[in-house]
Amino acid sequence: MASLELGGFLPVDGLQPEVSTSSSSSGETIDKNTSTDDTEWVYPHPTNFKLPEASVDEIQKLRVAVIGAGLTGIIAGALLPAKVPGIDLHIFEKNSDVGGTWLENRYPGVRCDIPPLVYQSTFSPNTQWSEEYAQGAETLEYWKSVAKKHDVYSKVRFGSKVLGAYWEPDTAQWRLEIRDFASGELSIQHFDFLLTVIGHFNEWKLPDYPGIDRYKGMLMHSSGWDPAFDPRDKRIATIGNGASGIQVTTEIRKVAAHVDHYARSKTWIAGAFQAGATDRKDSPIPISQEERNSFEDPVVYLEYRKKKEGSFWRAFGAQLADSESSKAARENFIELMRKRSVVDPSLIDKLIPDFPPHCRPLITQLNLTFIQTPIKEFTEEGIITVDGVHRPVDAVIASTGANTHFAPPFPIVAGDTDLARDWKYDGAFGFPSTYP
Repeated sequence: MASLELGGFLPVDGLQPEVSTSSSSSGETIDKNTSTDDTEWVYPHPTNFKLPEASVDEIQKLRVAVIGAGLTGIIAGALLPAKVPGIDLHIFEKNSDVGGTWLENRYPGVRCDIPPLVYQSTFSPNTQWSEEYAQGAETLEYWKSVAKKHDVYSKVRFGSKVLGAYWEPDTAQWRLEIRDFASGELSIQHFDFLLTVIGHFNEWKLPDYPGIDRYKGMLMHSSGWDPAFDPRDKRIATIGNGASGIQVTTEIRKVAAHVDHYARSKTWIAGAFQAGATDRKDSPIPISQEERNSFEDPVVYLEYRKKKEGSFWRAFGAQLADSESSKAARENFIELMRKRSVVDPSLIDKLIPDFPPHCRPLITQLNLTFIQTPIKEFTEEGIITVDGVHRPVDAVIASTGANTHFAPPFPIVAGDTDLARDWKYDGAFGFPSTYP
């Protein structure tokens, strides 16, 4: 046999080149060996590679790490084992259960601002959502049910915080450094593939206002809600007018004595993201049992679901600042805000921003004060704004301070690149490359 020489691999030891011959039509033997040197060819560069004995269709085992067991982590845990033969999947989650943001955010009023029939998996749909805009608890239970149905829990290591991920070119693997919360033990593991699905709003922190440490009332972040806290008949300050800030403000206002809502920025107050969706309110919008029963017919359910999804997936033009649909949305939102601000019409000029629409629900009421004057400092009893006004409160709920950039909260390093550094706004390839 001839030496086995494939793409620069070493020849197999002990095999000698042989002379290849064939016969002509006259019966004469023809030597087809054109080499003039009897010396065996040797690969000219040092290598430890040995050609293995393996079947061409043998499945290679792949160690895959997924960081995070939120929605994307659950989907990865369900679909990757079904689609990737030979996968050895490990999901690392810092919390005690799956669910991500819906596990962590349990403040009053938390709900998804997208209809749940759009905000669900295509491979495990739910026909029995109770509301047009599902509350956080129902959303969490749905995604936990998906994880149970597809055996995702068996692949998750809870209470595990990834401290760093480092590419090792010598082994062509990722080295993960993982801290176990319960034992404090640090472990090192290696993987062929790494998927980070941690989101970017889960590294929250309290605002850093002067004197905040000396405040003696209840102080918490909406993402770290204390279920033992009762807001009834209390004077409460809420800080921040993002989605969480507005949701928690509108909900606790229903039972609090008074709410001071501190918001530095202007924001849109929206009814629905898209024209085909039901306007959002600060109260449940139930889906009737009769309608839910009709979804038992797959044809009816598919038609209803496609109609809901179509109003979202076919309306991307509204996301463009100067598009006709964006301009129309602006006028619609302004009109909606006027209707919802009848208690205090002066709020309109304070709220309407310069950027295009698509945002949040808020209902104004007499027991809510909207404050745009910047906070100067905290006292033991409350908050002082820069105009010198002191407003004592029993509790302060902050909905600010989340990690709003797209960089991971731990090093992800390959060569000279660290995504924790280089994906930040002012990083090596930050804005606009890594920002939508």
